[in-house]
Amino acid sequence: MSSNRTATMKKPFVDLHLCPPINQPDKVRSLLEKSAALGYSIVGLTFPVNVDKESIESARKMCSDLGLDLVVRVDLTPKNARELLKTLSSVRWRFEVIAVYCNTREVALQAAKDRRVDLLLFSPSEPKKHFFGASEAKLASEKNAALEINIAPLIYLEGKTRIDMMNVLRREISISSDFNVPIVLSSGASSLRMLRRPEDYAFFSYIIGLDLCRAERALSENPINIIERNRKKLSRNYVCPGVFIVKRGEDC
Repeated sequence: MSSNRTATMKKPFVDLHLCPPINQPDKVRSLLEKSAALGYSIVGLTFPVNVDKESIESARKMCSDLGLDLVVRVDLTPKNARELLKTLSSVRWRFEVIAVYCNTREVALQAAKDRRVDLLLFSPSEPKKHFFGASEAKLASEKNAALEINIAPLIYLEGKTRIDMMNVLRREISISSDFNVPIVLSSGASSLRMLRRPEDYAFFSYIIGLDLCRAERALSENPINIIERNRKKLSRNYVCPGVFIVKRGEDC
C-alpha cells in the first residue's frame, strides 16, 4: 500500500512568474513565503535586465531559507523585432528563463522563431493585443518555445474584458494543442491576493479549455523541462545544441 502511494507521489509544482518589486525585499519575501505555504517547490522571480548580482543572491538566499528553488527570469518588452534581437544577445547567458511580451505581431513572430526565447507572453489586460495564431504556434513548436498563461488577470479583470480574455485564451489553448506548443500556467502575481494553490489554478484553467491532466503538466512538467534545459545550456559543459562535454582533462 505504501509503495503505491510513493509511486503516485505528485511532481513538484512551479510558479514561474512572480513579479514583486525586486527593490522591496519585504514584499519579495512575503510573496515567496506565501508561495512556499501554498505548495510550490520552484518559483521564477522576474528581475530587471540590468539587475545586479547582489539582488539575485539576496533573493536566492530567501528562497533557500524557505526550501524553494529560485529560477532567475527576465521579461522583455521590445517595441519591434530589431530591438528584441539586440536585447536577446545581451541577456541569454545571464538569465535562466527569458519571456517576451509580444505586443505586436512582428515581435510575436520573431520571438516564436528564436531559440533564445523560452516563453511567449501576451497582454494581461488587452485581448486585442494577443497575436498567437497558427503561424506563431508553428514557429514556437519548431523552436521549443512555450505559451505562458498568467492566471492573475482572470482574477482581477471584470465584466466584458474578462469574458473577452477568457475567449482569447480558449482560442490560444486550442491552437497550442493543434501545434503541440507546451503551455505554462503561472500566477503573474505581484501581490499576495493574486496567489492561489496550484490545485486551484488547475481547476480554474478548466474554464479556459485545459483539462486537469494538461493543467497539471502546465504547472509542473512543462516549466521544469524549460528550467532543466536552460540550466544545462548555462553550465560550463555546454558547447552547442545537443553537444555537451562529458569529461574534461582534469576528470580523466
